[in-house]
Amino acid sequence: MIKKFLFSRNDIMVHGFDLLVRFYLLKVFFQSGMTKIQSWQSTLDLFAYEYSVPLLPPEIAAYAATAGELIFPVLILLGLMTRPAALGLFILNAVAAYAYSLTDYYNMVGMMDHVLWGSMILVYILYGPSPLSLDNLLSRNRQRES
Repeated sequence: MIKKFLFSRNDIMVHGFDLLVRFYLLKVFFQSGMTKIQSWQSTLDLFAYEYSVPLLPPEIAAYAATAGELIFPVLILLGLMTRPAALGLFILNAVAAYAYSLTDYYNMVGMMDHVLWGSMILVYILYGPSPLSLDNLLSRNRQRES
């Protein structure tokens, strides 16, 4: 009976899990962005003296990282512009992991967090939005209008 219930509800479970992943990504990255805003001078100092973001001046990197952490996860949660938002968040995470490796190379737990987040984000880049997304809803509406 339990087996029948679980497997007959497979779509509900998969979409529910997808929603949990999106909330988790929002929590991790949005919280980090909020922390940066709350102590902006500390954020600027970290980007100037500790984080080694390639190709960008520290102040621009701080603004870009903060904006990315506040905007991309919200878009992913909503399922709006999912693939571009996921790509942006993936790049942000990769650059953060690179900078993190230069400051605390021996802390593998922190690096594994970035690998986990990157893997979760990669799913949205490769597979796009789930059926429980604004992208999917907008796509259906466009198909009806055509």
